[in-house]
Amino acid sequence: MTNPDMFDYPDLNSARIRDEKINTLMTAATGAATLLAVVSVVAFLGFIVLLGGAWLAEEQALSATVGQQHSSNFELLLFGGRELASSGGVLPAIVGTVVLTLLMAVIVAPLGIVVALYLTEYSGGGWPTQLLRIGVQNLAAIPSIIYGVFGLAFFVYVIGGRIDELFYASNLPTPTFGTPGLLWASLTLALLTLPTVIVATEEGLLRIPSSLREGSRALGATRVETIFRVVLPAAAPSILTGIILAVARAAGEVAPLMLVGVVRYAPTLPVSIEAPFLQLEQKFMHLGFYVYDLTMHAPGSEGRVGIVAAASLLLVSVIVSLNIVALLLRVRLRRTYVQSGV
Repeated sequence: MTNPDMFDYPDLNSARIRDEKINTLMTAATGAATLLAVVSVVAFLGFIVLLGGAWLAEEQALSATVGQQHSSNFELLLFGGRELASSGGVLPAIVGTVVLTLLMAVIVAPLGIVVALYLTEYSGGGWPTQLLRIGVQNLAAIPSIIYGVFGLAFFVYVIGGRIDELFYASNLPTPTFGTPGLLWASLTLALLTLPTVIVATEEGLLRIPSSLREGSRALGATRVETIFRVVLPAAAPSILTGIILAVARAAGEVAPLMLVGVVRYAPTLPVSIEAPFLQLEQKFMHLGFYVYDLTMHAPGSEGRVGIVAAASLLLVSVIVSLNIVALLLRVRLRRTYVQSGV
């Protein structure tokens, strides 16, 4: 007969106490990290609000003394004061940032969805799929400036140069599309943020129960109809999550844009009320580059800090506004499909 004393039984009480202590420490560490992050964000926003507001008030007072009274501080920042007069204020930079980000989202969303659909619905999980996933992961790890170099070499010189040869030969040697512009900047940022959209969309597709697909096919729907009428609508919140993350990253990128189209001052906006409405070949202004340029070239150390703080606050506001719109749309879609039982 086996002797029970030969076996080493763990002390379940001690194990439970140890697990509780570990959970308590993890909870405390998570809370401390969250609190630190929140305090840092609040401190940063408060810093730029105070400095930017102080600079706007000072600039408003100085403008009034020389007969250039503005109706509001916001108008002063938009259309320019003493230091901003040479670039016309930040309104062109706001328009350029919004147009670039929206165009990038329109380009990257279908590309990311198509790749994610292939990985989850068609690939079969063989070595080509694993190779593609490794490629996506490597794309996410590449520094953003490398995307700018690639965009300049491939999009601008190769594709843009070829377009000029085929359709704008009469304008050569002055390039039309063979020069940095809005279209090439949008494509470069779309390539930069593509891994984010692919991963978020793939995770959303994998969460959808197989029973939904099987039920749709049992009712007579084809595979394509199932994907477009059942799978993609149910995964829409996750797809929007990926687009939100892509927009947040793209709106703040500066390094690649310096090579593919952003300028310190653009005489006209990239959009107009006349056809074709969107000037894809035109250079543009961007709030991120505007902040960089002000940091490097604004006169005087005190004035420089105020100007940079005001422009930074606008950049954060634009990014937050774009994210809020996407978040509201995602919440609405999620509620729709939760109520329908998906």
